[in-house]
Amino acid sequence: MNVSTRRITMAQALVQFLSAQYVQRDGVDHAFFAGVFGIFGHGIVAGLGQALQQQSGALRYYLPRNEQAMVHTAVAFAKASNRLRAMACTSSIGPGATNMITAAAGATINRLPVLLLPGDVFASRRPAPVLQQLESVQSQDVSVNDCFRPVSRYWDRITRPEQLVPALMEAMRVLTSPADTGAVTLALPQDVLAEAYDYPAPFFDRRVWMVPRTRPDTDALRLAAAVLRSATQPLIIAGGGVLYSEATESLRRFAKATGIPVAETQAGKGSLPFDHPQAVGAIGVTGTSAANLLARDADVVLVVGSRLSDFTTASKTAFGHPNVRFVTINVAEPDACKHAALPLVGDARATLDELATGVAGYATSDAFRARVAALKADWEREVDRIYHLNNGPLISQGEVIGLLNEFVESGDIVVGAAGSLPGDLHKLWRTREPGGYHMEYGYSCMG
Repeated sequence: MNVSTRRITMAQALVQFLSAQYVQRDGVDHAFFAGVFGIFGHGIVAGLGQALQQQSGALRYYLPRNEQAMVHTAVAFAKASNRLRAMACTSSIGPGATNMITAAAGATINRLPVLLLPGDVFASRRPAPVLQQLESVQSQDVSVNDCFRPVSRYWDRITRPEQLVPALMEAMRVLTSPADTGAVTLALPQDVLAEAYDYPAPFFDRRVWMVPRTRPDTDALRLAAAVLRSATQPLIIAGGGVLYSEATESLRRFAKATGIPVAETQAGKGSLPFDHPQAVGAIGVTGTSAANLLARDADVVLVVGSRLSDFTTASKTAFGHPNVRFVTINVAEPDACKHAALPLVGDARATLDELATGVAGYATSDAFRARVAALKADWEREVDRIYHLNNGPLISQGEVIGLLNEFVESGDIVVGAAGSLPGDLHKLWRTREPGGYHMEYGYSCMG
């Protein structure tokens, strides 16, 4: 079979490939990479820097001022894009690379896609040691980029130009996977970046990666519907998967039809507007009294798109009913099976819609709905009190949150990182729209 080839450097091939990658969900497709953040220096500027300059129309380049900050920004962009778009981040060998590790861990822990392209030492090993090279007595095949291995969903070192082809294909599989996504690291030795190779021309064709709405097993769905129908004090926990799968409208319909109250994790906050009758606010260590009292008494908990971290479950103490049962919707099987749950491995929106059909006609009792409404009203009064404490001369953190919340308009977004503020924001911020609340709390990173 004769396949035409294109003789270019590995760095040029990398840029051309990334610019031709698209994703599609629900019949809508768009470019996956929105651009490249990069701080160029030793080991990267003469390869990837040159390629980006030569092909400036392919991928937009953004100049940041700190490597960790640029990865945090890229991850925030992926989160705000519901994981359907991403950024690439490149750095020099040494401290430029290791500065990205903390943010890489945050991306992987929070299941958010980012492509990391740190420069690396010479694959040929002839000019060694070079500036900023880690000289290991254990192996000649170790650099500081090996630190990315445990915090990356996929890691590779490209020591020959032809290795780029399978490495990029696997990188894209991981980045676009709802279940496996996170940080992907490709370490790029500086001599290989500038090495020319005859790449197959089809490698650079426009490629569309399907982001599937996977469906759960039919029997598991039938059993889950039966479990929910038996519930007298059910609760829904909405995690980040609700937002990433754009399932907020499906969740609203499901909660309205069944009367089941909805509590939200940090990542899932905004799944319902705060004034929805079934929205009982934050759950867990940083939760509301309404959500946590309902969690304590719940006999069935439907978890949608959450990995059930210790803050969400109060280290597994939030659920006090002696016979509580869990049903979990998640694209990742390990997360779906936590708490000995009945797992529904599938997309949040698709699974909620199918589960709604299975429980059609079921509704919680009038007494239970009255309790939910009373607990919700009690908490809203508490929020109003904290918003207007009228302290002086220095106002409280709760009052600051209240002032900001009453000032913002539709479409505004509150963003924050670790410290005491996310705890107060989780339970006090009144989110009106999906995507209006972005806290970094999965890795609790100050960046």
